Amino acid sequence: MVNPDTSAIDLSRAIHLKQVSCQEAMLSTLDRIAQLNPQSNAIVSLQEPELLLAQARERDAQLARGESMGWMHGMPQAIKDLAHAQGLRTTLGSPLMKDFVASEDGLMASRMKASGAIVIGKTNSPEFGLGSHTFNEVFGPTRNAWDPGKSAGGSSGGAAVALAQRLLPVADGSDFMGSLRNPAGWNHVFGMRPSQGRVPMSPAQDVYMAQLATEGPMGRHVRDVAMLLSVQAGAHPASPLSLTDDPAQFAGALDSDPQGQRIGWLGDLQGYLPMERGILAICQSALNSLSGMGCTVDEARLGMPPEQIWQAWLVWRQALVGPRIAPFLVNPANRAQIKPEALWEHDQSLNLTGSQLMAASASRTRFYLSMLALFEQFDVLAIPVSQVWPFDIGLRWPQSVAGRDMDTYHRWMEVVIYATFAGLPSISVPAGFGENGLPMGLALIGKPQGDLALLKLAHAYEMANQDMINRRAPGV
Repeated sequence: MVNPDTSAIDLSRAIHLKQVSCQEAMLSTLDRIAQLNPQSNAIVSLQEPELLLAQARERDAQLARGESMGWMHGMPQAIKDLAHAQGLRTTLGSPLMKDFVASEDGLMASRMKASGAIVIGKTNSPEFGLGSHTFNEVFGPTRNAWDPGKSAGGSSGGAAVALAQRLLPVADGSDFMGSLRNPAGWNHVFGMRPSQGRVPMSPAQDVYMAQLATEGPMGRHVRDVAMLLSVQAGAHPASPLSLTDDPAQFAGALDSDPQGQRIGWLGDLQGYLPMERGILAICQSALNSLSGMGCTVDEARLGMPPEQIWQAWLVWRQALVGPRIAPFLVNPANRAQIKPEALWEHDQSLNLTGSQLMAASASRTRFYLSMLALFEQFDVLAIPVSQVWPFDIGLRWPQSVAGRDMDTYHRWMEVVIYATFAGLPSISVPAGFGENGLPMGLALIGKPQGDLALLKLAHAYEMANQDMINRRAPGV
């Protein structure tokens, strides 16, 4: 059987050296899913074991002939349930989509399959991917790997828990408003939101304006995250704004000396962001390890009032999310089967005008320019990945944070919007554990298209904090 703590890179090496067969890797994965998934509910739409084992045996036969499909040859993989994988349901967590079966792979799934991955099923996500709390009416909630009574975060909650419970060697996710970073932080794994355009999304209804959401990699180790990014990334003709850099750069060595790097600590934006007790302290402790590696850490200030950024963000988000919900409301009777948060996004978007969107775009431009100015002082920015600890799984979303009422269902996630709105790469690294025993993440934000430099810093951080990062969730 395969050691569940084996990194994805080591598993790939063992498979290619024939120290572990693809069939053994699949059997180990299915055994762990049978043991742990009934409680966590991270993996959904699991395929029949015999079908998966037959694919694993075919991968072994290919290796016996001296053929390898790539780095992920024979590696079990589950695709987030917002993306297409041929022959599997793409439910979007919606009762309206519970029987929809994808007729073709999405670009991300096709690239992972081309590298040899075997798709075993899907990872759970919230309805339409909205709200950083993975629950829906199709599959139910995904439970936090460290406390089953708490939220796993979202929308890549199933992916993060599957990693923390060693059900998958790596996982794909997607991120609009922290959907890769928040669940990674809440489940003690790494989750990276790549630069805008780094990982193209296809199929897509719009390939020009809808650039706030991106797919990306998750893993228990930074090297694994980088290797998966090397598979996911790369320009595609169906995505005219995709970056043309060679994705092979992410498959190389990540070793570097971080000494002298300038880290800008954004914290709670001088009290603007309400934070639950203990979060800032945990993240500052993580920053201390960077200081110990020779980095300089100083306070950073956004060059634009954060409330202005939030108001521009609301316009952009509603303009992009509302039309995603609209096709489901062609039949008015469907309103009863759509969660209220999604209906709110749709209904708000109906009142937007073109001039409002252009004004929000101008605000976004000013914000981006202010971030460029900030990067003249710092190489990397740091901020907590969440304003709250994992909350009770029965809550829909936090109504208040540190005594402040939240005026929208996602205001408690405001901390994550800055990397998204500026199109910057950001990676959530495990920061440690609070007095409540729950994990928290620290988000590192890189310069425009500075994904590789960011991964190298995160790798150095991982090497300096291995005891904390390698800590296992209870019962795993």
